[in-house]
Amino acid sequence: MIQTVLRHKPEKIIAVDDVSFTVSRGETLGIVGESGCGKTTLLRCIARLYQPEKGEILFEGRDILKLKLEEMRLERRKIQVVFQDPYSSLNPRMSVGQILGEILKVHKIVPPEQYRARKEELLDMVGMRSDALTRLPSQFSGGQRQRIGIARALAMEPTVLLADEPVSALDVSIQAQVINLLMDLKQRLNLTMIFITHDLRVVRHVSDRIIVMYLGKIMEIGPAKRIFDNPRHPYTRALLAAAPELDPTIRTETSALQGDPPSPLHIPSGCRFHSRCALAQESCKVNIPPLIEVEPGHFAACPITALELHEQ
Repeated sequence: MIQTVLRHKPEKIIAVDDVSFTVSRGETLGIVGESGCGKTTLLRCIARLYQPEKGEILFEGRDILKLKLEEMRLERRKIQVVFQDPYSSLNPRMSVGQILGEILKVHKIVPPEQYRARKEELLDMVGMRSDALTRLPSQFSGGQRQRIGIARALAMEPTVLLADEPVSALDVSIQAQVINLLMDLKQRLNLTMIFITHDLRVVRHVSDRIIVMYLGKIMEIGPAKRIFDNPRHPYTRALLAAAPELDPTIRTETSALQGDPPSPLHIPSGCRFHSRCALAQESCKVNIPPLIEVEPGHFAACPITALELHEQ
């Protein structure tokens, strides 16, 4: 019997493409966009959980992509992640005390005689009692588990906290509590934070600056207030128009974002948003627009809206 196996060349997905930005110490940078735009991939590259094919990630002047395993282990203490799903990010077979204690022991954060006190201190920082140390993650609610995940990240005494949609898996009633906790910890510990979300209200509340991503590229970047008060990219405008109003009596006639993003396996030529853009011209189908400074510190990858601003 002859068997024939048809082999297809695997297709490559470019999840993040030519993304460049800086984050200042003590700043909160929000990253927003539709599902599949590359937000989480970008964050995992920064944490070096993924290894990008090209580029560099400079942290305190060093390219962490070039660091060896032991060097990166030391640097990773400074860059910690709060993951999206508090149900799968904690080891279900370990107690909270074991989860926190393992970090203190492996990374030698404090001497052994201080383990208990440090674990209790971490729980207190996130608003939990010390009796949680003997319990398993399954004995806590989603909000409490996320607090434990935050305590685990803080156990490493980081300077940068990467928050990957940290409240999207939680009940609406407790989302605000976790967001306010993160903001309070950022101020108390002088943390730098990169906050990923698809919720525009959340990103406006927590961010100093905002990056708007679409299909792996930055469409707009600037101070949070300017992004919301005067968005310069058609995609940002569409996202804001699609956000529901809290007041049910307010009706908007602005059309929401139409259609679904193209497949990342078949990225459109030119501007990646042109197939869904009401302002698109023929040149948008061919030319890849660079980020243009439309105001000091405010950039948009759309020459059409930049021209509109120039003519005003």
